[in-house]
Amino acid sequence: MRETRHAAPRSATLIGVLCGTGAALGWAAGFVAAKHGVAVGFTPADLAFHRFFWSGLMLAPFSREGLSGRGVGWTRGLVMTVLAGPPQAMIAYTGFILVPLGHGTTIQPACAALFGLVLATLVLRERASMQRWIGGLTIILGLLVFGAESFLTIGSHGVGGDLLFVTAGFFWALFGTLLRQWRVSGLRATAVVALLSIVLFAPLYLLLIGIGPILHLGLAENMLQIAVQGVLAGALPIYLFAQAVGLMGAGRAAVFPALVPGFGVIIGYLALGVTPSVAQLVGLIIVVVGFRFVVR
Repeated sequence: MRETRHAAPRSATLIGVLCGTGAALGWAAGFVAAKHGVAVGFTPADLAFHRFFWSGLMLAPFSREGLSGRGVGWTRGLVMTVLAGPPQAMIAYTGFILVPLGHGTTIQPACAALFGLVLATLVLRERASMQRWIGGLTIILGLLVFGAESFLTIGSHGVGGDLLFVTAGFFWALFGTLLRQWRVSGLRATAVVALLSIVLFAPLYLLLIGIGPILHLGLAENMLQIAVQGVLAGALPIYLFAQAVGLMGAGRAAVFPALVPGFGVIIGYLALGVTPSVAQLVGLIIVVVGFRFVVR
């Protein structure tokens, strides 16, 4: 009996680790696919359509309570859709037009963690340990390395691209902070965002842009974005991360988003042949060290 009791927690932890790692891989794959997408001719709006329309269909069963009754309400739903839906995604996708892959895969999650720490202190009145603040300062140092590379090698539009990823990271951090303040689960909130994206963004996209431009890019490219943006980086990571939180607890599961920058570099190299510069590797290492302290 004793062996059975010990085996069950170990099994749950292993499954949680696999789920969390799978979520991080999915999010990283989404960044890489987005960089590839803008390179072959997709606009940020095209990529946002693929991201939220298909994942919205998959997450529809989780949005049964909707926006009324016991739902989150229209006001909160709209706020969440701006912060974690198509507007936030298009900001990030635009960044990939201006800067290399390594900037986006690192800056956005790093800023999400950094602003999350600040907002938790200011809005939720949580006390952050000195260790976490040291982690935050370390992340800033890593981000400055990326900013210096943009300024010195790309120019002002490179700095602008980095700032777009900073903005996208802030939006995501604010989204997470509001979920905690409103006591809304991440899975339920994401389902509502997906529902509103289908109801509001998809018709607007089809009216203003239409399906013609993306069809000209070919079936293979569209199927790639549907598979990666809509499934691997859309619906699936949300489910896997929710499972990791349930099996391991929110504190330990918080480490998995920190894996996204490293996975992004690996997937980018294997899929696109993108080799990060020395500055990007140095900045990545510094940011990952900062992540380690922030999520403890």
